[in-house]
Amino acid sequence: MSQLQFDLDHVIDTLASEGWVVIPHALSATITANLRTACLDVWQQGLFHEAATGRADGQARRAEIRSDSVLWLDQVAALPAVQAYNAAMDDIMQAVNRGLYLGLVELESHFAVYPEGAFYKKHLDRFQDDDARTLTTVFYLNEGWPQQAGGQIRLYLDADCSEFIDVEPEAGTLVLFLSDRFWHEVLPARQQRLSVTGWYRRRGGNMPW
Repeated sequence: MSQLQFDLDHVIDTLASEGWVVIPHALSATITANLRTACLDVWQQGLFHEAATGRADGQARRAEIRSDSVLWLDQVAALPAVQAYNAAMDDIMQAVNRGLYLGLVELESHFAVYPEGAFYKKHLDRFQDDDARTLTTVFYLNEGWPQQAGGQIRLYLDADCSEFIDVEPEAGTLVLFLSDRFWHEVLPARQQRLSVTGWYRRRGGNMPW
């Protein structure tokens, strides 16, 4: 039985027309709560590492660009909360492939913890030499997030980044957007901010639009 709490057809239609969508209460409250507990447990165990930018030989920690810490979900894939999350996200991938013919084959994702003061400057999620990342996913885990605590994702909606929306990092909200099209940033968080961030990947080739 699917754990998705929203109309997949509406989401696919919105992605087709806009390239992005914000879905409140996207997964069950149980999955969200269990993911939050799992994230905090592994954080307290010291399993996270400081996030880097770039890839392969060019990968480096650049604290002036981003200051969060991450743990890839494949390192904790046996956790029931992670298994339930992956199953729900696979349902989304299959539906997106049926509706938009994106050729998605897998989801790579990690827990992300932004300590107080952490941020991520404006960037694109598509590497210059690797076009596999196609659809970005961000799922929030903090319950009752105060607006004054910052930490919003700012999604720029046009090529010159003059129009944007800010999405509050409230538990259960899922953000999806095309990885190569939308510049975005994470505004400084004034308290610990938790999420699962990921990218649906394809094998390569040209986008269908």
